[in-house]
Amino acid sequence: MTALEMPRRLPLWQRLFFAVPLFGWMARDAANGTAQDWYYTAAAIISMWGCSTLLFGLPGLYIPAVMMVPVMFLILILISRG
Repeated sequence: MTALEMPRRLPLWQRLFFAVPLFGWMARDAANGTAQDWYYTAAAIISMWGCSTLLFGLPGLYIPAVMMVPVMFLILILISRG
């Protein structure tokens, strides 16, 4: 046993996702941070959705919700499979 433990290397897809400037930073904080970081991440996502609504109007409100439909289908399928 050594006195220094090396951190594990992340998979390639995580390194690429965490390298994206805005979303990667929030995802890294949510994945590796404290329980309080989940609230900050949720607030940031809701704020971005609100900003898109103010900038683009109704399409900025509807399009992110419509894009979440496949994600919710996947979650429902995963729940039903056990």
